[in-house]
Amino acid sequence: MASEKVETVIAGNYLEMEEEDGDSKSARSKLSKLFWHGGSVYDAWFSCASNQVAQVLLTLPYSFSQLRMLSGIIFQLFYGLMGSWTAYLISVLYVEYRTRKERERVDFRNHVIQWFEVLDGLLGKYWRNVGLFFNCTFLLFGSVIQLIACASNIYYINDNLDKRTWTYIFGACCATTVFIPSFHNYRIWSFLGLMMTTYTAWYLTIASLIHGQVEGVKHSGPTKLVLYFTGATNILYTFGGHAVTVEIMHAMWKPQKFKLIYLMATLYVLTLTLPSAAAVYWAFGDMLLTHSNAFSLLPRTGFRDIAVILMLIHQFITFGFACTPLYFVWEKFIGVHETKSLAKRAMARVPVVIPIWFLAIVFPFFGPINSTVGSLLVSFTVYIIPALAHIATFASASARENAVERAPSCLGGWVGVYSMNVFVVVWVLLVGFGLGGWASMVNFVRQIDTFGLFAKCYQCSPHKP
Repeated sequence: MASEKVETVIAGNYLEMEEEDGDSKSARSKLSKLFWHGGSVYDAWFSCASNQVAQVLLTLPYSFSQLRMLSGIIFQLFYGLMGSWTAYLISVLYVEYRTRKERERVDFRNHVIQWFEVLDGLLGKYWRNVGLFFNCTFLLFGSVIQLIACASNIYYINDNLDKRTWTYIFGACCATTVFIPSFHNYRIWSFLGLMMTTYTAWYLTIASLIHGQVEGVKHSGPTKLVLYFTGATNILYTFGGHAVTVEIMHAMWKPQKFKLIYLMATLYVLTLTLPSAAAVYWAFGDMLLTHSNAFSLLPRTGFRDIAVILMLIHQFITFGFACTPLYFVWEKFIGVHETKSLAKRAMARVPVVIPIWFLAIVFPFFGPINSTVGSLLVSFTVYIIPALAHIATFASASARENAVERAPSCLGGWVGVYSMNVFVVVWVLLVGFGLGGWASMVNFVRQIDTFGLFAKCYQCSPHKP
């Protein structure tokens, strides 16, 4: 009975909003609803899976060359499960916060709830400020990485322009995401994005197996601790794409059904990342240590060009996923978030894109920047803070007694949940942030020393006359 009551409270405003927007029975309205207005469980699954594996698909073979095959597979499985757990924690905290607010008759029809607001409502301003800093900084650099990836990928089709010039061009293209109102409107893009990464993953797998092992291939594995923990942290980053979980949930008609969606998305993503990374590493071995983009080692064919183009489109979509929460924060800061004018909101969002554009030009280190962002930002944003926030929110007996979402009995109830949260915090703090931060920063500084800031064409082969 309690769960039905919660469901009614949470879903109410969305149903009202959809009825208001959906009165028209015209063909245009039906078409718009089909491609533009998404809020189902399937939409959320496509959004999670599409957002989780983007350009990082091309750097996982690079991580395998740093870790070796067995460690690479184990870390993918381990961090995949850990990411699913913390995404579940975020969903629990969102439902808890929203239910409390809805009981107070707060109306969210023109307001998108974000992670820092959940922390503020449940735990206070200190938690809000910490969550806001890490979340925004991570999403900022997540957007930067997508721009870097665009320039890196297109170069393998057209090397008449250097990567820096391509970054200028794709920065302008990605700026058009200011016109997408919210995650509610990513229905067709999420579906197409996942199809694109699925094609690319299986292209990498099949093309590597057909190509076979290069002559004298070596699989030296982790020769240095720096390389080992850099590779591990890139995988931590891979399964840390749930910084936008709250925004995706808020776009659902019934957010409380999100609980297992991220786990289901992760299981599908593993069917893409494991075969592709293993096959490319098997074929090229240690060559990947100096080629962080898997496309750079595969011969140019029509199939590779299709994969590059599809990944470019997908990176545009993922840029929107990472940048849209930043748009929301900026809108709230300048006071235009609840306006119904899309044009006004789009114009207000433009300044958000400029620093992203600039940073992509300053740090064009495709591959190493993933590990750095993973260790310093992802570790706190989507692992440590959600686990600590869940512990703090349900620390008192009364909070546990009145919790909207009970602790799963199959995991040992509240004791089991608490134990898992403590393990996540300790592991990520020591291994992800500590060792991973040290290794990724050493590697990142090495890239700066080798190529310099504002590198015109990172890891480009010299042009042959």
